[in-house]
Amino acid sequence: MEIVRLHLARIDAFNHMPVHGFVIKHPRAGAILVDTGVGWPTELVDEWKVVNRHAADALAEHDLSPADVRIVINSHLHFDHCGQNAVFKHAPFYIQRSELARARREDDTTSEWFDFAGARFELLDGDAQIADGVRVVATPGHTVGHQSVFVDIDDGAAVMIGDAAYTSDIYREADKADLSEWPGQHANRRDWSRSLRKVHAMRPREVHFCHDTRVVR
Repeated sequence: MEIVRLHLARIDAFNHMPVHGFVIKHPRAGAILVDTGVGWPTELVDEWKVVNRHAADALAEHDLSPADVRIVINSHLHFDHCGQNAVFKHAPFYIQRSELARARREDDTTSEWFDFAGARFELLDGDAQIADGVRVVATPGHTVGHQSVFVDIDDGAAVMIGDAAYTSDIYREADKADLSEWPGQHANRRDWSRSLRKVHAMRPREVHFCHDTRVVR
């Protein structure tokens, strides 16, 4: 299996942070997309000074189109991870049950992005297998229903960690990381720390980040 990183946006109001999605090119299940980037309500894009891209353009750089995406996994439902879900309305969306409930309760601004008419949710309660060699692992703390995506590779696994750690430095340093410039890294510090320890204990060979171009190996 191949993991392809998509550049979907940059958030200039928040440390000029890049926004990445990922495509898992699965030999049998087809293209599996992890996170869909930022949508287009002008006020939110302006407020966060987002330099935005259409997911279709990002996919085209890798000879893919939205129609090629057979499954979407949202790590969580913040605006920069589910904003273009409706581009993939033909696909099922795998999400933690607790995360959908949280987002419906708290995220009025972006609910139309993920809760559009006809959206097909596959609701998960914890760790789950999505396809052969692809599984989600519950990593709460950033949000109550955050999840990370593990993919089997040679001699181990790669993980798309979502926002369980914004950057490679935060991932490496974990509890000792300086988060003064990263508000929002956790909604629940205890759960966030436990989730990072859980990922570390699984000893992934590669860690891919939504908001950092570096890969930890």
